[in-house]
Amino acid sequence: MFKTKRNRLIMIAACTALLVAAVFWRSAYHVIKAADSAKAGTPAVPVVTTTVKEQDVPTYLSGIGSVTPLFAVTVKVRVDGQLEKVMFSEGQDVTAGSVLAQIDPRPFQAQLELAQAQKARDQAMLANAIVDLERYTVLWKQDSIAQQQVSTQQATVDQLKATVQADQATIDNAKVQLDYTTIRAPISGRTGVRLVDPGNIVHAADNTGIVNINQIDPIAVLFTLPEDRFQDINRTIQESGRRALEAQAFAREDNKLLNSGKLILVNNQIDTATGTVQLKAQFPNAAHKLWPGQYVNVHLVLGTRSRAATVPESVLQRGPNGLFAYVVKADDTVAVQPLRVALVQDGTAIIEEGLQAGTRVVTDGQYKLKIGSKIVEAKSAAAAPGNSQSGPPPKDTAAKKAAGQ
Repeated sequence: MFKTKRNRLIMIAACTALLVAAVFWRSAYHVIKAADSAKAGTPAVPVVTTTVKEQDVPTYLSGIGSVTPLFAVTVKVRVDGQLEKVMFSEGQDVTAGSVLAQIDPRPFQAQLELAQAQKARDQAMLANAIVDLERYTVLWKQDSIAQQQVSTQQATVDQLKATVQADQATIDNAKVQLDYTTIRAPISGRTGVRLVDPGNIVHAADNTGIVNINQIDPIAVLFTLPEDRFQDINRTIQESGRRALEAQAFAREDNKLLNSGKLILVNNQIDTATGTVQLKAQFPNAAHKLWPGQYVNVHLVLGTRSRAATVPESVLQRGPNGLFAYVVKADDTVAVQPLRVALVQDGTAIIEEGLQAGTRVVTDGQYKLKIGSKIVEAKSAAAAPGNSQSGPPPKDTAAKKAAGQ
């Protein structure tokens, strides 16, 4: 019994010794492997780099606008009658003064002729009254009639003169009413859908007109900008003097430039509900690239920064102390460079302070870097998947906030 117990203790002691030896061997193996790795050196991190460029950069404010006619008119009738003829086609370009429609003029022509006849009658009566007045005046001087008869005849002459003047006013009014039967375009522009067909009885009190005309060349764009940019706009307008600020309209779908125009209005108050100020720009539109109701992106050009240091927006990184960039030194190691950014627009950052033209900076793969890391140039296509797979979230919003966008 004592022998069996001793053999069991010996077996336990042997197993314990083997386990301790295995642990010691594994620890030694990892120490040797770590030493070998240290001797071999840390592998270079693949990144994409670029150099800081110096260039003239136009600065602008961006907003979303809607295209609106420079002038828009609903053509309505001004007299009652039957619409005889329509002399325009839907979608036709018309000039100011062009005849668009005709109302039956016969009732108004008759009123004009009646007024003219009335005037002719009153003029005849006036002529006779003047002759009588002259005769009575001679007789009064001969003391053949009383003064009262001369005064009465003078009043009759004055009354008939006033009647003739009223007749002329009636004639003028009848001519105006007759002229209203010919409906002309008040502005130059393009007609829309015909709202009334020939043969209908139209009234001056009707709510609907005959047609809408929109002036589309030139054309206008209404857009809004944040109220905190008003002072920048106002300062630039004052500095430019009589020269209007340039505005550019871009298509929403592909951001293609549609046309360039000029700023014609900064609204006289800020919308307190939205915190924006409304602006209006005018654009030449001979090619009809802009159309009423269309939404466009608008750039209000404030000026140009000459010889500005620029980098892609992806260069900007955000740390606890603000924006920075990884700068590549001559030995292909990276250092952290704090930045002050003036503006970020169209994916390009304008550097106010921190970088000089020609400096090499990292644009992609920053999430793997730390100060002193060795880097190697990688193709953008190869580096991008790794960056998007395990990198930090994009810093566009943070960069724009820091830049004052």
